[in-house]
Formats: sequence, C-alpha cells, structure tokens
Amino acid sequence: MALLEVKGLTKRFKGLIAVKNVSFTVDEGECVGIIGPNGAGKTTIFNLITGFLKPENGAVFLKGEDITNLKPYEIVNRGIARTFQLICPFPNMSVMENVLVPLYGKRKKLEGNLEEKGSEILKLVGLSHQKDKLARNLPHGDLKKLEIARALATEPEILLLDEPFAGLSFDEMAVLMEVIKKLHESGLTIVIVEHVMRVIMNLSERVIVISEGEKIAEGKPKEVVQDKKVIEAYLGVSTIA
Repeated sequence: MALLEVKGLTKRFKGLIAVKNVSFTVDEGECVGIIGPNGAGKTTIFNLITGFLKPENGAVFLKGEDITNLKPYEIVNRGIARTFQLICPFPNMSVMENVLVPLYGKRKKLEGNLEEKGSEILKLVGLSHQKDKLARNLPHGDLKKLEIARALATEPEILLLDEPFAGLSFDEMAVLMEVIKKLHESGLTIVIVEHVMRVIMNLSERVIVISEGEKIAEGKPKEVVQDKKVIEAYLGVSTIA
C-alpha cells in the first residue's frame, strides 16, 4: 500500500480547470519531485492534498484512509506537513519559539522536554546558532530552513515542500539540498515542487510532470527530462535544435 495516493483529482476555479484528473502515488521513504511550467497546477495539488482546497472529483488517501474532506489541522495530525512559497513565521518571536509553537500542539505525544526536541530540529536544519534570533532578522536562506523546521515540528510522516529553493543563491541552494538529503536519509518521505532542475535531478528518485493541470509524464529524472511532451510543455517546441 502506498503511503500517499492521489486519485483522479479535479479542481476548477470559476470554470477554469486548474487540476484535471491527476493521479499518482508516493511510497514510504521516497523523495518525489513535481515539476511543470508556471501555473501548471502544482501548488493547487498540494492545497488539495493538505485540505486547503476541496476537489470537485477525486480523492486523497493516506495509508489507505480517505482524508479528502478532512480539515487542514486534521491532516497535519494524520502525518502530512507542508511548507509554503510565502514564508510567514512569527516575526517577533525567536527561531526557537517559532519551532516550539507546533511542538506544543504535539506535547501529549512527545517524550521529554520540548526545548530539547526543538534543539534537535534546529540542529537538523542547521539553525542551532540562530535559535535566539528574532525570525524577522533572519536572512532569506535561513527563513527557508525555519519554514522546514516548523513543518518538522509537527512530526510528519510525509513532508510536502513547495518551491523551497525559490529566491536562494547558488550557495544557499547547496546548503538546503544537504538539509533535505539528510531528512530523506533519515527515512522521511518527501514530495517537492520545484522549478530548479538541478535540485530535482539531485534529490528526486521519481519525477511527476504537470502541465495545464494534467499529469503528462512520470518516471526517473533522467528519463523525464528527455520526454518530448515535457520538452514541449516547457519550451513550446517538440524538439531541441
């Protein structure tokens, strides 16, 4: 049984089809990339999985349980966490305090001191040295790490990352790639929406391609980038001269 199953999802906005009959599975321990042109429907798929939107058709299953109509907080409690493109930490709280907020919601299930758990998470993402700094004073690269840390504090089984590399410098990308690799190596299941192909090629074991709301390709990264339908979706041509 797949850890996550997306089955025939369709979503419309005032007659515009944003997602059309999209299906895929994610197995436990996988790192799956989702790519596609701007406006393809990738973030909408994340919003459907996490309960921020409800589909007209289709369903989402976590470990065989239909979670389609659950509220976002209920889906988090089931084990799915996500990051957002627009990072919104608590600006006047410290880095540690930002992580303690979601940890507090899990306090009944966690063993030991919450600050100790928070320290473990900050160490994992490389923010231990920034734990006392106010979130509003963090550089952009560290804000991305904090967004991931807050998601990890919900103790997820599967982590959805929505364009975590957007706006990062080359060096910041390299650092964040190592963070995500460590998370994956620890056994965490990851699904990542990203435009930076270098990231997708390095992190993903399997890639799903979305174009105009539909899944047009799926497979290993090196195979997918050579697919004629994928090339046409990105470049508007069927061949590369």
